[in-house]
Amino acid sequence: MNETEFAALAGRALERIEHGLEASGADLDFELAAGGVLEIEFADGSKIIVNRHAVAQEIWVAAKSGGFHFRHDGEAWRDTRDGEELLGKLSRLVSAQAGEPVKLD
Repeated sequence: MNETEFAALAGRALERIEHGLEASGADLDFELAAGGVLEIEFADGSKIIVNRHAVAQEIWVAAKSGGFHFRHDGEAWRDTRDGEELLGKLSRLVSAQAGEPVKLD
């Protein structure tokens, strides 16, 4: 995949995450900054950072429980370690930090 294709795919993924967060009604704030960095802040002050990493062509997630890398397999963004899909894993991570169920997909 070239840089333009990666940027488009990653941008769509970040938009889906934003829409899911907005629709969730959870007690959190989020902002998508320049360069494709999505910062999610929770009531307790903790954060999850989601960003695209163009060099590796991956989406990276940093959460209290650890760091995760997701690579597009032609159909979905999948964790490079366990193959879990991005929105499913991020739903669990956000739910854990928010202390309430959040479904992003």
